[in-house]
This record gives sequence, structure tokens and C-alpha cells, in this order.
Amino acid sequence: MLHILPKALLASVMALVLAASAWALSLEEAAEQVARQYDAKVVSARTVDRAGRRVHEIRVLTKEGVVRTIRVSADRD
Repeated sequence: MLHILPKALLASVMALVLAASAWALSLEEAAEQVARQYDAKVVSARTVDRAGRRVHEIRVLTKEGVVRTIRVSADRD
């Protein structure tokens, strides 16, 4: 019976990780969203940790030639 416990625990952890990732906004999704919202071209994109939360930083070039940095939460709140 004890040999089943680690497998059950691993399965539970995997299920939680998969569920959490389903709620997270990927960097690619965030970049596409920002590009559409600002009608701009993505220059760079990265994910950073800010105060314990994951944030996507998307740099875009607007049609006016201005580079802007837009921050988007990686969590779908």
C-alpha cells in the first residue's frame, strides 16, 4: 500500500501543475494580444518576476515610431 502513495502524490501534483498552466497567459499569447491592442509590432518580449508574481514585459514599436513597454500579468485573474 505504501508504494502506491508516492505515485498518487505525483499524479496529484502533475494535475495541479497542468491546471495552473491552463490559467496562465503564455508569453506568446500576451505578445499577440498587446500587438493587436496597440496596433504595433512586437520588438521584444520576456517574462520577469516582480514582487513574487510573473509578469510579461512586451516592448512594441507603434506606428508613430515610439517604443513602449507594456506589462501584462502572466496569471489570468
